[in-house]
Amino acid sequence: MEPVDLDKEVSAIKNVLEKYVIANENEDFSIIEEIWMPAEDIILIGTDSDETLIGWEQIRKAIQGQYGNFENTLITVSDQWIKVNMTGNTAWFSEVLSYNFIYNEEAMSFEGMRFTGVLCKKEKKWKLVQGHLSIPAEVDLEEE
Repeated sequence: MEPVDLDKEVSAIKNVLEKYVIANENEDFSIIEEIWMPAEDIILIGTDSDETLIGWEQIRKAIQGQYGNFENTLITVSDQWIKVNMTGNTAWFSEVLSYNFIYNEEAMSFEGMRFTGVLCKKEKKWKLVQGHLSIPAEVDLEEE
């Protein structure tokens, strides 16, 4: 087995995550198909409390359903962190996304959305197999 070039793998994963942003900004479903593993054991947990999507078909339907609801989407990424295992076939990441878009002719934004996930390398290509999007909530804990 040849040694794994971790820097090369991290760069390839950054490219997949950039494609995720481009796909959502441009509502380009062909890119979504390219970056998600088309399997029935993948999972995407969205921002709604009941949004747990298991399998490619559920994820596909949800993403296609979102497209067309937003206009002029701009996504910025910060605090990106990527780790690849030593064999170079599994990786995990976290990053912070800021979404700006038009919804019902009104400018909207989600600042600080957290996106974490797992990718697997299959046939020399990195594919998303798990994703979790969350919006931080401010919780006031009071001391008694």
